[in-house]
Amino acid sequence: MSGAEFAASVEWDTLRHVWDDVADPDMRTIYQAYRRTLGLKGRVALVAVDLYNKAFEGGPLPPRELQNTYPSSCGKYAHTAVEPITRVFAAARRTAVPVIHVTANAAAGPITATNRRVGGLDPAGPADQWDFHPALAPAPGEVIVVKERASAFYGTQLVAELVSRGISTVLVVGESTSGCVRATVVDACSNGFHTVVVEDGVFDRSWLNHQVNLFDLHHKYADVLDSATVIGLLERLPAAAPR
Repeated sequence: MSGAEFAASVEWDTLRHVWDDVADPDMRTIYQAYRRTLGLKGRVALVAVDLYNKAFEGGPLPPRELQNTYPSSCGKYAHTAVEPITRVFAAARRTAVPVIHVTANAAAGPITATNRRVGGLDPAGPADQWDFHPALAPAPGEVIVVKERASAFYGTQLVAELVSRGISTVLVVGESTSGCVRATVVDACSNGFHTVVVEDGVFDRSWLNHQVNLFDLHHKYADVLDSATVIGLLERLPAAAPR
């Protein structure tokens, strides 16, 4: 899967990233061995992770200001990502790239994605907390995968779904960068898929966590590309590649 030739690519030095102000020269020198060509290989699928209402509660405020009332919210970081994600969704649908929506199991139980003490419904939140954000909801016919752990791959049918479609590249959007997105990206790589994270289409409660995890994922497990670059690459795919 990951050994396929690039269908559309971009060079390492042409991009700027959200971690540029925290990655010092020593870090960049240490990670030189990971420099490579970036892009999309073969057939592509878009995997959207945990875009449910809980992550957006309280509006576009700093998450610290929302924690007492909406402890699951990513606040302004979630709301800032809505527009880039909707543009990537539109581009995927326009280019016949399948969109697969992954969401958590709403039932509170002993199996959880992380060790956070917050679980189940936020007391002040509405009853539809586990529903998809209205702007990011699945279109008719798109696949929905329900998970219980952090990774979209663990204990789900996602690998079978991707293999049945002949997918080589997995595009990832959603939340949180340091949690369920990271676990999904590492498992995508471990399962042999070339993986691309949409930089402004993922988000976290902590900006520093977001920056550092994207830096690490970009060098080790995935190509981290901004939404404009991803959309441009999607539009360059051969007509048959994403089908």
